[in-house]
Amino acid sequence: MSKTGRERRLEPEEVWAINDVPETRVCNENTSTDSGDSSAAPKVVHVVHVSNPERRDNLFRATAVSSEFLKANQKYFGVQCTQCQTKLEKLLKCAKCKSVWYCSKECQKKNWSKHKPTCHEDERSSGLIKLVQMITINPVIIGYLKVGIIFVCGLLDNPRIGFDTPFLARVEIAIEPSDVLDFAGLYFNDRAVGEKLQGMVQFNAITPWKSPSMQAPLTPKRLNLWREARARCNAEGFTKDPVGLIGFVGCRSAYDTGNSMTTELHIPAIALAIARKREPFVGVSAVTGTQIKQPMSAVACLEFVNLHIRADKQNQLHLRTEMTEQDKEAIRAAGCNEDALPARILKEKMRREHLYANFV
Repeated sequence: MSKTGRERRLEPEEVWAINDVPETRVCNENTSTDSGDSSAAPKVVHVVHVSNPERRDNLFRATAVSSEFLKANQKYFGVQCTQCQTKLEKLLKCAKCKSVWYCSKECQKKNWSKHKPTCHEDERSSGLIKLVQMITINPVIIGYLKVGIIFVCGLLDNPRIGFDTPFLARVEIAIEPSDVLDFAGLYFNDRAVGEKLQGMVQFNAITPWKSPSMQAPLTPKRLNLWREARARCNAEGFTKDPVGLIGFVGCRSAYDTGNSMTTELHIPAIALAIARKREPFVGVSAVTGTQIKQPMSAVACLEFVNLHIRADKQNQLHLRTEMTEQDKEAIRAAGCNEDALPARILKEKMRREHLYANFV
């Protein structure tokens, strides 16, 4: 569902605070408390989390794109100077946040007064850019994110959105341990958790930032980015497809905001058709073997993508990375019920996804 034939323009900028994400609960195809046999003696089955490895691996192999595909499509991912919007061949990034880029030191100096209030230190050497790159060129992941964004931003309800009314979807990214037992250790502040942990990308929430009901107008830079994207899609024959913006935000524990990146978002007809059809996700319980249907929704799309990334044991998707102390502190903050925004968003995700059923 992703268009990989043209370059995506990525624009870093400031991040806004958002309201609490409403709680939504969904089913999980890998858990059950039903024996499946009405004639059997009554009994209770307690399941923390059960996953059928063979089925999980087969599903991943059937749906995942190859490393070769991702490497071949990296050339379609481009960035521009934060100050003058010049296309950049070489990335000269802010040494502190690593999430804005410049064509020269002169542009960096000119932009500093605007960038300074939102510049937060990032322990990851490349910041968000490499992870966002792999997300946006992956048709499976970005495709399901687009379907979720259609629901969240109300594209099926208001025909103006994406055409004469811009919209922006904010996607909260976090890095969690690839081993759920390590996640438990951080969440419950177990000192036995190792210093070096393999992490993986997870999507904690999608929240809308759209006209005319948004808290504040889009910045002129973002509005111009949207107008250019809308005009480009019109020129390429996609006049009937909505166009918006997507902002990827890295969660932090010390602030209510983190470093972010924004890029254009073309919603193709096939994504709209899937959202309108609302066919449920269908799976088989690893405990009972019975079929389970999970209603199509934004949170169901997020859970599917998160499980898809979790099933990638060989890092085929290039979305695994060593966890930083900032990543770990965000999980510890949620376990301590801190009120910082990233901690609240993670708690909401844990309430939605059954993998964390016994944590909250």
